[in-house]
Amino acid sequence: MDAHEEIIHIDDTVLESRQRFLKLHETGHFQLPHQRKLFRFFEDSDKELDPGIADKFEREANNFARFALFNGSTYADRASDLPLAFSSVKKIHKTFKVSLYAGLREYARTHRHICIAMAIEKPTLCPTNGLSAEIRRTETSFAFEEQFGLPRLPVITKKHPFWCLVPFGRATRPTLFTLTDLNGDRHEFVGEALDTTFNILLFACPTALFKQ
Repeated sequence: MDAHEEIIHIDDTVLESRQRFLKLHETGHFQLPHQRKLFRFFEDSDKELDPGIADKFEREANNFARFALFNGSTYADRASDLPLAFSSVKKIHKTFKVSLYAGLREYARTHRHICIAMAIEKPTLCPTNGLSAEIRRTETSFAFEEQFGLPRLPVITKKHPFWCLVPFGRATRPTLFTLTDLNGDRHEFVGEALDTTFNILLFACPTALFKQ
């Protein structure tokens, strides 16, 4: 973003859905008054933002873009009226003109029920972990975090509960597996996965709540 000229420069080789986010992100830098003043100041000097402040500004701009993309809580409200399943994300993400990846993350992050979403890399053979898939991003509902905590592992290995969901084709149909909660109790989950070619998206929720 050129703060003085009020122009946003976008790389047109980036996917269109990603461009929408980037435009809104850069708009956030300009629309948030405290950021606009500082960006104009630093454009005219040879100084740079403190890394901590720069990181805070990036997160604020991300939140601005997210709020605009999903029309506040509108996406979450519509999603909550649909069955708890990956198929619901596939139904509504195009309405908001967001990628399936962004829609799934928002779905898991804002849902009132227990659910978890992951974006992972394609499985590769690693000298340390053997055949495994690197975890790029994890989003959980508040209810999931309360009962199961936040997943900390950087990869999915053959010993990981989610391994059965990793597709070795286009998709993994609803598959049962178990997760252990913070109290040590085991719960039956059902999960699905889809290889989008850009990444692999996983979604899971308790079997008792799952509806197709």
